[in-house]
Amino acid sequence: MKITVIGTGYVGLVSGVCFSELGNDVTCVDHIEKKIEMLRNGEVPIYEPGLKELIQKNTEAGRLVFTTDLTEPIQKAEMVILAVGTPSLPNGEANLSYIMAAAKEVAQAINKNNMVIVTKSTVPVGTNEKINNLIMEHTNFTFSIASVPEFLREGSAIKDTLHPDRIIIGTESEIAKRKLTELHRPLTDQIIITDVRSAEMIKYASNAFLATKISFINEIANICEKVGADVTKVAEGMGYDRRIGSSFLKAGIGYGGSCFPKDTQALIQIAGHVDYDFKLLKSVVEVNNDQRFNIIRKLESILGNLQGKTIAIWGLSFKPETDDVRDSPAFDIIHSLLDRHAKVRAYDPIAVKNFRSQLNRNEVHYCSSAEEAALQADALCVLTEWNEFSEIPLLEIQEWLKRPILIDGRNIYTEEELLDTELMYYSVGRPNMNKGVREEVPLLFLK
Repeated sequence: MKITVIGTGYVGLVSGVCFSELGNDVTCVDHIEKKIEMLRNGEVPIYEPGLKELIQKNTEAGRLVFTTDLTEPIQKAEMVILAVGTPSLPNGEANLSYIMAAAKEVAQAINKNNMVIVTKSTVPVGTNEKINNLIMEHTNFTFSIASVPEFLREGSAIKDTLHPDRIIIGTESEIAKRKLTELHRPLTDQIIITDVRSAEMIKYASNAFLATKISFINEIANICEKVGADVTKVAEGMGYDRRIGSSFLKAGIGYGGSCFPKDTQALIQIAGHVDYDFKLLKSVVEVNNDQRFNIIRKLESILGNLQGKTIAIWGLSFKPETDDVRDSPAFDIIHSLLDRHAKVRAYDPIAVKNFRSQLNRNEVHYCSSAEEAALQADALCVLTEWNEFSEIPLLEIQEWLKRPILIDGRNIYTEEELLDTELMYYSVGRPNMNKGVREEVPLLFLK
């Protein structure tokens, strides 16, 4: 199949590369010349394990092409995939200006009937109808509209694309149903055909539910700390219930990234536009926004005034195996430290450049190694669960620190690892593991 993908961001690039891996002829289009030039030279503008190798393989095979020219790839294609960004506006709504502009350009380039136009960007319910109407205004050729939302996770995007849990195809067109089913059949038998509006809502509902699970387990973790329970055991016990499942029940400092913060806010706005107050999802967002500040509260309970204190930060990306720092909890945490006049020494294996481009202040020293960040710090805070951090012996960490204080925001260390250390260790939702220390837990009586 000849496919043109518009947009070489995370979704567009990974989707285009993976479709070429399946044997399709794919052209990826982007207006940003520097990005296209990088891709042509074998450089990848995002960090995603395995992506560079697949780009090289399929480019050399002639199945994958990158260009800034839109017209010719549209006219040669039988399917066009819209994968441009829909970032949040200040009020939380999705900014649709980029996808509507792309749709207009597609309409003006179409030169034949029966083109299938697929929206892979995350868009509010009803957007595909607007796209359909816009294209009709600018072309006399027949075409089909479809919504095929993506469910890939950064850090495992290639695996998620090539081995999806399900494929959602929202369309009223028989041509689109047939072509999209043919395209995705090599990936999975779990192909759900639905109407366009339901497909649009499935994406938002899925992400909102996963965000809810994260905020729920973080609330449970906060209670566990007060009653002396272990949230990791609680989550394990919950996860064996097939009605609940074990995924997204890992307590920490909250979610970030390009999807959950944006999509939860957008769904709240969608509900508001139809006069529905989505109270549950508002609480999910509120819990998540506050959860990251537990790091600050724990530091102040241990060190008191943070003015002049040196705080080491390990992890700046919102999750491991990506250089994406969008809505990373590290931003709020570091800003709070700077507001308290602390000194920050920060390190991340991949994301330092991206993070520094958004937060470049003299009070933040960006380090080239985990040791450099921790050396002579008054406390160390782990914000991202990179494997590199969990592989460093705790005795080494203790020797590097000025004070043996470790705040583990992702629960990457175990009680066994702490046995031979003198570290003052604080995790999320687990009993105090410090040697010789037992927290006073209130007795609970039922009347």
